[in-house]
Amino acid sequence: MIFLTVGTQLPFDRLVAAVDAWAGARGRSDVFGQISDPGPSGYRPRHFEWAADLDPAEFERRFRAASHIVAHAGMGTILGALGQQKPLLVMPRRAHLGEQRNDHQFATVGRLCARPGILVAMETGEVAERMDALLACGIAAAAPIARFAERRLTDAIRATILG
Repeated sequence: MIFLTVGTQLPFDRLVAAVDAWAGARGRSDVFGQISDPGPSGYRPRHFEWAADLDPAEFERRFRAASHIVAHAGMGTILGALGQQKPLLVMPRRAHLGEQRNDHQFATVGRLCARPGILVAMETGEVAERMDALLACGIAAAAPIARFAERRLTDAIRATILG
């Protein structure tokens, strides 16, 4: 299963619509989306099952069951995917489109785009190609990350704080 998640604070119609178009064009029936509340005029997918919100246990169940994750460039989702070594496609939200308060997600993807197992779509026109690449054999699973910060980082922070 491919799990699409856009967080719960704001809808992300551009990403949801692009994934929906890809699923319809490819005849995919293995996509599930947690898409936030689209509101009365927001986008509602036609080619995959979705929910506006999931309780934490259901979210975790679906996240763990997924073979691939597609998401906004939120750190919680990125860290979750890396922690479970799930191949990941992210697209940053854009502040000027009302998708976020600022463009911090651009900085996030700038730091992650070279990491194995993470693909980035900067625009909706790139989503279909990146989805195909995500599912291709050649995309390695995300490199694992440690559950806790490295000792040298915590030592440096401690030294800075304690002087």
